[in-house]
Amino acid sequence: MPQTVGVVGMGYVGLTLTAALARKGFVVHGVDANPTVVEELSHGRVHVFEPGVQEVFDEHLGTRVHISAVLPDRPLDAVILCVSTPVDLSTGTPRLDHLAAAAQACGRQRLVVVRSTVPIGTSRAVVLPRLAEGTRLVMAPERTIQGQALRELVELPQVIGGLDQDSLEAGIALFEGLADQIVPVSSLEAAEMVKLANNCHTDLIYAYGNELALIAEQHRLDPLEVIHAANLDYPRPDLAKPGYVGGGCLTKDPYLMQSCATTSLVGHARALNERLPSHVAERLVALVRETFGETDGRTLAVLGWAYKGWPATDDMRGTPVEDMVPIFTRAGLTVLGHDPLVSDEVITRYGGRPVSLDKAFAEADAMLIVNDHPDYRGMEVGDTPIRVLFDSWRILDADRITGRGIRYAGIGYTR
Repeated sequence: MPQTVGVVGMGYVGLTLTAALARKGFVVHGVDANPTVVEELSHGRVHVFEPGVQEVFDEHLGTRVHISAVLPDRPLDAVILCVSTPVDLSTGTPRLDHLAAAAQACGRQRLVVVRSTVPIGTSRAVVLPRLAEGTRLVMAPERTIQGQALRELVELPQVIGGLDQDSLEAGIALFEGLADQIVPVSSLEAAEMVKLANNCHTDLIYAYGNELALIAEQHRLDPLEVIHAANLDYPRPDLAKPGYVGGGCLTKDPYLMQSCATTSLVGHARALNERLPSHVAERLVALVRETFGETDGRTLAVLGWAYKGWPATDDMRGTPVEDMVPIFTRAGLTVLGHDPLVSDEVITRYGGRPVSLDKAFAEADAMLIVNDHPDYRGMEVGDTPIRVLFDSWRILDADRITGRGIRYAGIGYTR
């Protein structure tokens, strides 16, 4: 008999886990509190872009995949909690009410797994008291990257911490059916900290690259030249290129870490990464003003509205344009928007006027490339009214662009 599991929370983490488990032969009962999500998924309409997920629903909905607003009224082999744990950014306070409600709704289950990212100590303090006596409890953090989730759910080592030895063994037995490698750790808390450690480290790495870019900008140096020279055949950890840091995890998890520890480095890195989009927007406005003498009435094409371009996604969580567009609007710029995956409706909601790529080049006075989606890499800039081009990820040929009389810039760099 295949194992039957419940996955509570059909956001990105829960949806991709549901698909990966179904591929491996599990019977999965996906649960979500949002009636629209339940309705859409029940009819096989996947609401999150991730390669392979739609195909799993097309093949297994109604057999290995079942969608409902509540868990089945019987014990399952396991229930995995994948609900959101947002942060109130005005205070930095984690909101754990979704997780508490999901734990309360578990009833009498054999095994409950916390997969949501949480502050250290949450599984024991928030989830455990709401479970029936005798329920085994495991923390098994999700660590995938968007665009590669179904592969990484199998190939990445799965960290597992248990309430006790019985819980740990039950968690190992469950995830051995999914992941190629299991990494047991000594406690729930150790597993919780693993996820925070990974994501905060990533945020720190990117923050250092951004710090270098801002220093280079002050001294009129090219940060990519400096970083390339520093990295070349040097046997130490590579320096990261500058760039925006968005998404649902890296913008939130440093706050979860800070909420359960006294730290300064993590907080400083997050603050720097959060300032970068506004800094770029203000720098671009200044370049437009230098070039045209004013900004009011000028048109800016913004390419790439999702928070990242590769692996490709339509995810707008932590997107830099959220902070940028108000600055452009205050400067009197008309904002055109293009993204290969983000819908016209979403671009409009964030303050842009959706256009095709051809129209963006034909109608804009200036252009900002926000992410490095493959459609934008190596684009040819032909005859166009554009006179300022800000290439955030430096994916275009600067010499060819400046050869057409266009002002070229990137993060920390102006040609």
